[in-house]
Amino acid sequence: MRLSSLTDYAVVLLGAAARHCGGMARQNATSLAEETGVPLPTAQKLVSKLAAAGLIDSARGTGGGFRLSRPPASITLADIVEAVEGPIAMASCVDAANHDCAIEGNCRVKPHWGAVNRAVRGALAGITLAQLAADAPVTAQQQMKVEA
Repeated sequence: MRLSSLTDYAVVLLGAAARHCGGMARQNATSLAEETGVPLPTAQKLVSKLAAAGLIDSARGTGGGFRLSRPPASITLADIVEAVEGPIAMASCVDAANHDCAIEGNCRVKPHWGAVNRAVRGALAGITLAQLAADAPVTAQQQMKVEA
């Protein structure tokens, strides 16, 4: 599984926003694009997606911009991935409404994909934006404490 560059850029932008006054001060896409190197059109597109997902509050006009809708410690990597990519699904059969698999009737793995999906989502939900915005990287030991 590989996340799209759009998701990667969303994490980079939100990480930068979180480092500015804990993400509670208003930022604009132009300044964060310059700071992070994310192309401005991409930053603007992401601001729209992140606002629609409720991760940022956006205001237009003088004094406008955006800010995180909640503290960085309460925004998870899973939240960001789902805002950009949609629901986390390791295989199409995880979605009960999706029946486009040619071997669905004979598949002996399908019953296990739900557990795999929950594990992946749980791992992503265990990493917060506050951790991602920190100067020191998240260690495996820190991650195990979160999961415990």
